Amino acid sequence: MAEENSYLKSKSKRLFVAAIDFGTTLSGYAFSSKSSWHKVHTNTWCGGSLISIKAPTALLLDSNKEFVAFGYEAEDKYSQLAQEEEHEEYYFFHRFKMALHNEKIGSKTMIKEKCGKEMEALNVFRHCVEYLKDSLFHQLEQIFPDVEMTDLDFVLTVPAIWDDASQQFMREAANQAGIKKEQLTIAIEPEAAFIYCQHLGMDQGEQVSTGTKYIVVDLGGGTADFTVYQKCEDNTLEEVQPASGGPWGGKSIDDNFEQFLKDIIGPVKYENFKENNMEDYIDLFRSFETKKRTINPDLEERITGLFVPPGFTSIVKGGKKGLETVISQSKHAKTVTFEKGKFKWKNKDFANFFNATIQHILGHIEELFQRPSMKDVKTILMVGGFSECKLVQVAIRNRFPEKRIFIPEDSGLAVLKGAVYVGHVPVLNVRKYSEQVPVLEGAEYLGDVQYAVSLRAPRYSFGMQSWPEWNRTNHPHSRKTRIGDKDRCADVFLKYSTKGEYISPGTKRSHSVHAVKKEDYLECAIYTSDKEEDPKFTDEVGCRRFCLIRVDLPNLPKGATMEVQGTMIFGWKELRVQITDLNSRQLYADVTFDLN
Repeated sequence: MAEENSYLKSKSKRLFVAAIDFGTTLSGYAFSSKSSWHKVHTNTWCGGSLISIKAPTALLLDSNKEFVAFGYEAEDKYSQLAQEEEHEEYYFFHRFKMALHNEKIGSKTMIKEKCGKEMEALNVFRHCVEYLKDSLFHQLEQIFPDVEMTDLDFVLTVPAIWDDASQQFMREAANQAGIKKEQLTIAIEPEAAFIYCQHLGMDQGEQVSTGTKYIVVDLGGGTADFTVYQKCEDNTLEEVQPASGGPWGGKSIDDNFEQFLKDIIGPVKYENFKENNMEDYIDLFRSFETKKRTINPDLEERITGLFVPPGFTSIVKGGKKGLETVISQSKHAKTVTFEKGKFKWKNKDFANFFNATIQHILGHIEELFQRPSMKDVKTILMVGGFSECKLVQVAIRNRFPEKRIFIPEDSGLAVLKGAVYVGHVPVLNVRKYSEQVPVLEGAEYLGDVQYAVSLRAPRYSFGMQSWPEWNRTNHPHSRKTRIGDKDRCADVFLKYSTKGEYISPGTKRSHSVHAVKKEDYLECAIYTSDKEEDPKFTDEVGCRRFCLIRVDLPNLPKGATMEVQGTMIFGWKELRVQITDLNSRQLYADVTFDLN
C-alpha cells in the first residue's frame, strides 16, 4: 500500500471481515484478514461460458421449501427439471430483491416464484444469505483450516435508497441465516464504494484534497443510487446530499429486451416459451448479458448478433422462416433482422435497449447539479456493475464534459470490496469530535487511524406523536378531541430532526411529549417523514410509524394523557430513545433501535 496508508489499523476485533453483496441480478462475497485487511479475496463462479466474480441471484427450493441450489447451479438445475417436466413442485426465485421496495415490507410479506407459488419473503432472503455465508466460510476453511464462524465479522450491503423497514428486514434475514447481531454490520452501498475508491486512490498514489466533493453514481443490477460526499480535513467523509435514485439498473435493460421479445411473438407465446423452454430462456438471457457488456458505442455500424435458441424459433409458426416474417412485419423491422439463427442489430440500434434508462440516469444527475450545494461538485464517481457499460460511461462523459469522471478499474466490485473495508475502517474519529459533540457511552478511542463517514444527512425527519392542549390559533378544529377534562389536538408530529439535516453521532435532543395511556400502559410512538417541508401531523402523506414504545403505568387512568420527556440520541447506526417522568425524573424506558 502507499506509505500514507501503511499506518491504518483494522477496527475489527475478530480475525476476518467477510462481506456479502446481495444484489438484484448478481450476488457475491469477499473477505480479508485483520492483519492484511486491504488484500481482499473473492470467489469465482461459472455458468456455461460465463465466468464471473458474482453469481446470479437465483434460488431453488424443493417442494418442502428446503434449499436445493443457488446461482448458476440453481438456474441449470431448474432448467433440467423443467425439461423433464418435474419443476412445478419446486420453488424457483430469480431477481426478486426489488420486492423490498414495497413500503409495507415485513415478516409476513410474500413473494412469488417463477410458477406463481407464494412464499414468505423473509424465508427466501434467509436461504440466500445462509448459502452465501456458508459458501464463504467453506472457502475460508480451505485457506485457514482452524477458522471458526466466531472469527468473522460480517458486512451485508443494501442500496442507499432503501427505507428503514427494508434495511431492518435484511438484518432479520441475516440473523435467521445464522449471523449473530454482534457480528453483523449493514453497509450502505455507495458509502462502501466510496470508501473503497478512497483507499484505492491512496494505493495508486492519487491524493484527494480536503473539501473535494463527489457525486457517487452507484449503478447496480436493480437500482441507480446517487449520493454526494465531501472529504473533510480529518480524512472522513461528510454526506452532502442524502441518497436518491430509482429503478434504473442493469435489470431495466433486460426488461426492455424482454418487451422486445413479447413484441415479436406476442405475450402469450412468450410466456409459453418461458414455461416450456426454461433452458433456452436462461441461455438466451445469458447471451444477452454478454452482449450488454461488450457493445462498443464508438462502432455504431458494427453488427451485434445474438443466437436465438431453438425453443424460441419453434414457438413461431413456420420456425425460422416464420420468425423472419414476423420480425419483418413488426414495429422493430427497421432495427433488427433474423439471419442464420441470430437476431442482428447495428450497434446504434442495439443501444435502443439502453436509451430510456440512460436518460433517467442523466436527468437525475442534471437535477442534482441544479441544487445550490452541488455547484462546486467537480467529480463523478461511477461504481456498480452497470457502470462498466460503455454506453453509460460515454453518455455521462458527453453530457457532463466539464466534470471529472472517475471509474475504478473494477467498478463492478467496488461495493463488494468496499463492504469488506467497512468492517475494518472505523467510522467515527472520537478524538477529533469529542470536544464538539457528546459521544454515546461505550464509544472507543481507536488510536491514530483513518475513518470513513463522519456526518450523514438522514433521508427522514424524526418525531414523536404528541397530544398537546388544543389551541384555536395553532390547531385545526378537525383535530380537536376531548380527553379527560381537556380539549387536545390529536396526532401532532413533534419534530426532533429534519430531513437532510447533518447529525453528528451522539447528538441528543429532548422535548416534552403529551402521550395517551392505553389500558395499563402509556404509548409513545416514534414517526418518520420523507416530506421536504416540516410535517404537522403523524397521519400526513409521507409519515410512517417507525416504532412504538409502551410504558407500564397501571395507576394512571385509562384514556388519560401524561406529559413526559422524550429524548432521542442519534448514533451512527442506531437511534436511542429515552422516556422520562418530567417531575420525578424516573426513567421509564431506554430503548435502542437499528437505523441500518
